[in-house]
Amino acid sequence: MPDLPTPQDATEAALFSECWDAVLAYADLCTSGSTAAAQLGREAFAHGIREARAAEAGPVRGTARRPARLPRIPLLLTSVRTTAAAWEEEGQGHKLDPDLRLWLNSDKAARYTGPPLQRPLALRGLRDLQQADAELLWFTEVEALPLSVVARRLGLDPAGAAEELQQVRTLFRDRCHRNHLDTPMDAQCRSYARLLDAVTRSSAAETPGDLSRHLATCVQCAEAAACLRLHGGALPGALAGGVIGWGGLAYLERRRRAAEVRLGAGRPGSADKAAGEPEDAEQKARVARNGLLVAAVLVSVLALGVSLMPFGGGSDDLGAPGTDRQPVADPAPPLPSAPSLPPATSKPADRTTQGTKQPEKSGKPEGRSRHTEPQGTSSPTERTEPDESGDPVCRVEYDLVNQWPDGFQATVTVTSAESLDAWRVAWSFRDGQKVGQMWDASVSQNGSRVTATAADYNKSVPAGGDLAFGFLASWHGKNSPPYDFEVNGHACAKGS
Repeated sequence: MPDLPTPQDATEAALFSECWDAVLAYADLCTSGSTAAAQLGREAFAHGIREARAAEAGPVRGTARRPARLPRIPLLLTSVRTTAAAWEEEGQGHKLDPDLRLWLNSDKAARYTGPPLQRPLALRGLRDLQQADAELLWFTEVEALPLSVVARRLGLDPAGAAEELQQVRTLFRDRCHRNHLDTPMDAQCRSYARLLDAVTRSSAAETPGDLSRHLATCVQCAEAAACLRLHGGALPGALAGGVIGWGGLAYLERRRRAAEVRLGAGRPGSADKAAGEPEDAEQKARVARNGLLVAAVLVSVLALGVSLMPFGGGSDDLGAPGTDRQPVADPAPPLPSAPSLPPATSKPADRTTQGTKQPEKSGKPEGRSRHTEPQGTSSPTERTEPDESGDPVCRVEYDLVNQWPDGFQATVTVTSAESLDAWRVAWSFRDGQKVGQMWDASVSQNGSRVTATAADYNKSVPAGGDLAFGFLASWHGKNSPPYDFEVNGHACAKGS
C-alpha cells in the first residue's frame, strides 16, 4: 500500500486536508469495506497528486490559454474512479462495490475515457473554466461549503463573492452550451438543441411537450438540460454526476451532510438562525426541569435535617452553627443542573464541596499560574472530573485525519453545554508536536501548550452546539494524542 505523498509546501499541506477527506469519502462509496476504502483512497490520492503536480509544472501550450485541467478535488475523485477500474482489470474487483463493477463494465463508464467530444458536458465545461473559477464553482455547488468560507480560501472579496459566483455559473453554462453544439448528435437532437437553450435560460419558461418527451428518452440531451438550467437546484447534481460518474449523487449527499456537521452549528447564517429558536426553547425547558429537581432535592434534605434534630440536639457536632448546613452540601455532586446555571463561578464552588476529603491534591496554585483568564481557575485534579460527571461543561472529539513521516493533520470538535460569545480551546501535547497552520481559528503555542482562539465568524456557539477547527502540525519520533483540553478555562470531557 503506497504512503501518502508529503506536502511540498504550506499551501499544498493546507489542500491535503480537504482533498484527503473528499477522496476517502468517495473511496468508501466505491468499495465493500473500510480496509479496501483506505487502500483505494491511498493509491488514488498518490496517483492523483503526482498527476496534479505534473500538470502544474508542465509547459503551457501556447500563450493564449492554459491547458485544460480539473481542479485538485475533482481530479483526485476521477483518480479514484480510474484506480477502481484498474483494480477490476487486475482481478481485485471483489474489493469493489458490486454496482460499481457493473458500471465499470458498461458503456456508461466508457464515456469518461472515450473521445473528448463524447464525454459528459459537465466534465468538459468544468475543464474549460479558469482554475480559480472552477474551484469556486466546485467548492460551493458540490462540496457545499459556505460562500464566505470559499471566498476566504480562494482570496476573494467576501462582499463581491456572490456576484462572482453568479458570473462563474453563467460562464459554465455558456461553455456547456457551446460544447453541446459541438457534440456529434443525430438530427432529432440537433433540432432540439437551440430550443433547449432557450427553455433553460428562464425559470418561467415552459418546456414544450415534445421536448419533454425527448428529454425523457435521450440521456445526452437530459445531461445538457441539467447543465444549462442554473435555476431549480439541478447544477450540483449535474456537476457531481458529470465529473465523478458512478456514485456522484451519493457523494454529493455525503459531502452536504459532512458540511452540515462541520459548519452548521458554529457558522452564522439563515440555517443557524432558523435552528436557534428550538435550541432556545429546549434550553429553557432544561433549565426549568433542573430547577424543579434542585428544589425537590433541597426540600428532601431539609426534611431529613429537621427529622434528625431531636436526636442530635445535645451533641456539639449538630449544634454548631456551620455544620447543620453540611447535609445540604453533601447531595450537591449528583445534581445535573450545575452546568446549565448561568454563573460560571458556581461550578468551582460545587467542585470544592466534592473535594473536601483531599484538598492537598487539587494543585490549584499551578493551575492559576498557567491560566490567568477569569474562568481558568480549574486545577489539574478538577480537569479529570468532567469525565466522571453526568453533565460536563463541554466534550471534545480529537480526530487524527492524516499523518505522514514528519507531519500530520487533525481536527478538534467541541460540544459546549453552555452558549458562548467567544471561545478559546487549549490543550497540551506529550511529544513536542508543533502546530504550523490552523484554519477556522487562530493559534498560539507556548511549549507543549496550544491555544486556539475563535475567528470572527464562528465565535458564537449556542448551548448544545459544536465548534470545530483543524490544523497541521509537525512531529518526530512519536505522535501521541493531546490531553488536558479546556474551553475558556473549563476542563472538557472526552467525547464518547
